[in-house]
Amino acid sequence: MTARDFKARLARRGRRASVKITAPVADRLWAYLELLLRWNRKMNLTGFKESDADVAIDRLLIEPLVAVRHIPTGAALIDIGSGNGSPAIPIKLAVESLALVMVESKARKCAFLREALRVLDIGDATVENARFEELLARPDLHETQDIVTARALRLESRTLLGLQAFLKPGGRMLLFQTGSTAEPSNVPLPLEPAAILPLSPDTPSNRLVILAKRPARP
Repeated sequence: MTARDFKARLARRGRRASVKITAPVADRLWAYLELLLRWNRKMNLTGFKESDADVAIDRLLIEPLVAVRHIPTGAALIDIGSGNGSPAIPIKLAVESLALVMVESKARKCAFLREALRVLDIGDATVENARFEELLARPDLHETQDIVTARALRLESRTLLGLQAFLKPGGRMLLFQTGSTAEPSNVPLPLEPAAILPLSPDTPSNRLVILAKRPARP
């Protein structure tokens, strides 16, 4: 896939999802995807191949850009299980004012994430080589984030209760889910369901589950 072909596909897929993508953002998304595919030849970062171009563009790039409309300018965002960098890096490329923390337990994937930050010249972003449970022991991260993002996270009450510790009161979790994992069955307080929204016009089972943390009482 050439840069020209990518940009045409990206624009087309963006229109289907009602997402506007500026030329500078498209250029940086291409640089990210090119780097991801190059590293993927050496280690398992994504199961998508270039022959899956439209599906890969939808899942890795368009879905994060759909979620951007729910992220305020200047927000602090922590992404759990960042792996190949999606959704965190495409979101950051679209919202440059974002303060980003990517959490990944595998050292080799952390090396990719740090290289992506370097190559794409992304500032105000860090990579934590840890499981999110380990970070719960750090008071400096408690109630500091406006947004928590995660892809394909098991929506278990214990996991959600742990993750909400990172959120400021009034903050939100944006959970990228597919199929039968798309709806949480037991949301613990202080979280509450806010919305379940489609991510892709071609894959209705891909949904954005939004949970809100109740604001602090006056």
